[in-house]
Amino acid sequence: MELSEQNVKKQRPVHLDLQTIRFPATAIVSILHRVSGVIMLFAVGILIWLLNSSLASAESFAGVQSLFDNFVVKFIMWGILTALAYHLFGGLRHLVMDTGRWEELASGTASAKAVFVLTVAFSILAGMWVW
Repeated sequence: MELSEQNVKKQRPVHLDLQTIRFPATAIVSILHRVSGVIMLFAVGILIWLLNSSLASAESFAGVQSLFDNFVVKFIMWGILTALAYHLFGGLRHLVMDTGRWEELASGTASAKAVFVLTVAFSILAGMWVW
């Protein structure tokens, strides 16, 4: 028995209120893992530039070192370290899930929340180290 095109259209929602849609923790972890990957793509350019500048001469090393007296530079480095930690923990979670573990709803949600907790803990430690 085939559904007619009219019946299919009637079953679709007419209006989606995007403010009422709540993503589960597992979806948020997956989306933020992609976002942290994009952040790290740009961060690699910054880090390579800093490394290249610091290795050029003793004066340029001192110049790069003096950059870290600026709050904005410290904040950017803290953000890079936080994105790196998040991407690492989220990536490890995905690798474990690729082995067939943590795929049930309860364990998937627990591992997603663990990624958030570990990232916050690492972010605090990175902030203490940077500042």
